[in-house]
Amino acid sequence: MESFKYYLLNGLNYYKLGKTMTVISQSGTLNTSSLAVPDLYIQIQTSGTTSLSGAQTDIVGIVGTSSWGPTNTPLVFGTSAERAAYFGSMQDSAFDLATIASTAILQGASNFVGVRVTDGTDTVGSAPVLQQSDNETYPVLIKSKYTGSESNNISFNISPGSAPKSWKITVTMPNYLPETFDNLIQQTDNGVFWNNFVSAINNGQSSIRGPSSIITATLGTAVDVAPSAMNTTALTGGTDGNSAVTANILLGSDGLTRTGMYALRGQKCSLAVLAGVTDDTTWSTQAAFALSEGIYMITSGPPSESVETASAKRSSVGVDSYSLKAMLGDWLYWYDGENSLTRLVPPTGFVAGRLAALSPQLPSLNKQIYGVIGSQKSGLISSGQNLTYSSAELTSLFTNGIDVICNPAPGGSYWTVRAGINISSNSTNNGDEYTRVTNFISETLANGMGVYIGQPISPTLFTDIEATLTGFLSDLEQQGVIGTASGSAPYSVICSTTNNPQSRISLGFLQADINVTYFGINKKFIVNITGGAGVTVSSN
Repeated sequence: MESFKYYLLNGLNYYKLGKTMTVISQSGTLNTSSLAVPDLYIQIQTSGTTSLSGAQTDIVGIVGTSSWGPTNTPLVFGTSAERAAYFGSMQDSAFDLATIASTAILQGASNFVGVRVTDGTDTVGSAPVLQQSDNETYPVLIKSKYTGSESNNISFNISPGSAPKSWKITVTMPNYLPETFDNLIQQTDNGVFWNNFVSAINNGQSSIRGPSSIITATLGTAVDVAPSAMNTTALTGGTDGNSAVTANILLGSDGLTRTGMYALRGQKCSLAVLAGVTDDTTWSTQAAFALSEGIYMITSGPPSESVETASAKRSSVGVDSYSLKAMLGDWLYWYDGENSLTRLVPPTGFVAGRLAALSPQLPSLNKQIYGVIGSQKSGLISSGQNLTYSSAELTSLFTNGIDVICNPAPGGSYWTVRAGINISSNSTNNGDEYTRVTNFISETLANGMGVYIGQPISPTLFTDIEATLTGFLSDLEQQGVIGTASGSAPYSVICSTTNNPQSRISLGFLQADINVTYFGINKKFIVNITGGAGVTVSSN
């Protein structure tokens, strides 16, 4: 008898014993209808159901201006240090991205996607290497990788390298580790040296010393100049391009090249803010984008906005959507630690950050807001002034879909979002929790249910789909995301021939019908008291 042999070929295990061959394969990789050889074929089966991993509900998208970084490019960051590295220092300007991020971080937010915009006049910082006496020629021009005033904080120096007859350039910038390009060997032909110098900066020297993340280099006309030491030199001329920024620039445009808000498309943001935008003519576009992406947009009115003006906006602007949360333009006083001054800033960052730190079934209503030291309505806390909104003012705002941050809260003397509502006029879906739970469930299903596309519509597929959906909704119930006051089942799933007739199945359609009950929110707590000497209380 021929000896037993084991073969591994093309990912399949073949066992050969005599003239008999057994094929072991993964289920679905073996075309059983084309088998012609009598033999044993083993298919490894996997469960047809899949587990759905819940979509993230804590990602805050911010579009705004900054002093550093690429434009119209989404960048992910989680801390103030990372934000400073990507976008530069915080600025006391109308559309500052860092301000929104910082006020959100105070509320517990830690997952951001930032997009920088400019008015198109932004410039890079630059400095020549070994500029000649004519003040016009040089062998190399150093430029910042990105535009912005932060580039003026970049400096470099040239000194002897570690190897004999070599040079190195050291580049420094706040919030970045120093970059050193060492052992640039001096050549008999100075032009070759400067070519190598530029290549090292732009392309890197090795897998360990890659290209610079701070600067770029271009050859000048004086490449015949011999290399020599150069004292620390700062780049100059970098500008932000912020002076002519408008709300429409932050709104941006869609298409092959996405700008502004549309650069957030596909970034899985659950909340988003256009920093400093108070133009209500953008509300309709913001709401439409939010609906298409499953985002909850947070916006506000201009500073010192009156209750009367804000209350008329829903009808005058013509926006009635659960995807947009509009805050009264009662801006908040906040201490900017980076610039060491008290500033008046929009409420949007505070609200977005607070919602990002909450589970999706919880509205911002009655949740404490941190870092506020006053508002335009109440004044600075340090002044001793403490004006509050009347019940009539709050009624006017809330019945027209406008929310506000104020103090006191129903739970005590602290700053809070007073209503936890969006701008929808439908009382069944005008809460923060409706928008966020709906988007959460929809995004989760969109991310995970596509695995069933291309499968034969059969009783097995019906069972697998129902099991997947039921398992996910059961998990939500156990985690307290969905539920009922009575404790009854808060969901139902139907995916069978009941809702899928053969006439539609034959056309390739498959439908799953899901009903989900969200928790109601205690907004108007009524306590009935019966008291008096004649009241008899029976003990239980």
